Amino acid sequence: MADRDYDIVLLGATGYTGGLTADYLHQHAPEGTRWALAGRNRDKLAGVAQRLGADIPLVTADVTDEASLRSLAESTHVVITTVGPYLLHGEPLVAACAKAGTDYVDLTGEPEFVDLMYMRHHAAAEASGARIIHACGFDSIPHDLGTQFTVQQLPEGAPLEVRAYVRAGGKPSAGTFHSAIGAISRVRQAGKVHKQRRAADPKPAGGRRVRALKAAPHRVPDVGWALPMPTIDPQVVMRSATALERYGPDFGYGHFFAVKRAPAAAGVVGGLGVLAAAVQIPPARKFLLGRMASGDGPTEAERAKGWFNVRFVGEGGGQRVVTEVAGGDPGYGETAKMLAESALCLAADNLPETSGQVTTAVAMGDALRERLHAQGITFSVTSR
Repeated sequence: MADRDYDIVLLGATGYTGGLTADYLHQHAPEGTRWALAGRNRDKLAGVAQRLGADIPLVTADVTDEASLRSLAESTHVVITTVGPYLLHGEPLVAACAKAGTDYVDLTGEPEFVDLMYMRHHAAAEASGARIIHACGFDSIPHDLGTQFTVQQLPEGAPLEVRAYVRAGGKPSAGTFHSAIGAISRVRQAGKVHKQRRAADPKPAGGRRVRALKAAPHRVPDVGWALPMPTIDPQVVMRSATALERYGPDFGYGHFFAVKRAPAAAGVVGGLGVLAAAVQIPPARKFLLGRMASGDGPTEAERAKGWFNVRFVGEGGGQRVVTEVAGGDPGYGETAKMLAESALCLAADNLPETSGQVTTAVAMGDALRERLHAQGITFSVTSR
């Protein structure tokens, strides 16, 4: 692939998160990195380049035009895409990258999309050498790399359990809001696809076992109320554990949203229940989707107030460790950072030989963790 025109191409730079990702690449990509902006509206792309005050190559590509996506994939080593909801717009680019041997990163939190892409394009990506890596934002890098970091603090060869407790503050963008509404409205369909994916997934080698830790809402010292958190993150973590022997012969993972007080916990549970019921009704779903227009998102001042903290409690081999992953605005400032650093890591770092649909821990692991830590997303051991 030495003759490819670019190291990285960003598709979706005219959107909210895509614009933040372009800002980050402009500020942090090492000198000599060949990167470009891609999208269907060349004038809007030129506006992004003008805003950045840089002479950045522009590539015309449209998610509805397979020929343009094929040309895009063949022109670069890595593609970043922020064009969602991915279930609606994502597959043609995954297919193009899998066929062209081009590494791919996105920030999806849509389990149905990830499962479908595995079943439809994993084999082609394995054959071409492409690394297809979903969920390279707040979903699911802090949880995937944080769990791997926690496992590394515990004895090798022992059964291990890790529980993650997530706390965060920040406002969503329209893209994230629309993706979330879409995913919640398709819970039944996603469940059917997930069963098919599980049947197709390889089993852990050597008789190893990987399992989800079941738990009802409960109190945790120094954390507060822990509520089961039905996001894509546990699936990603368990796929890393399935692929990596370091997670031990028997690995369990639990994923929780942490709330300080019982009334707040009850409000979260009740609110999610009402939302889940409402989005099943088409007029209610349309009303909710209309609350935010494409391109809407928090202001710079609002993002500056955002934060996240994930505490991991790991146990096994007679030892217990508490670790923490922490950073700023989870949905946008830090997600743009994680997405861009994932692409830079794939383009430039000496990484394990992997291909197909893989996780951040499997494909990049310590190399990406060190990059993010250097940029202010901290990984630390708080107690043993």
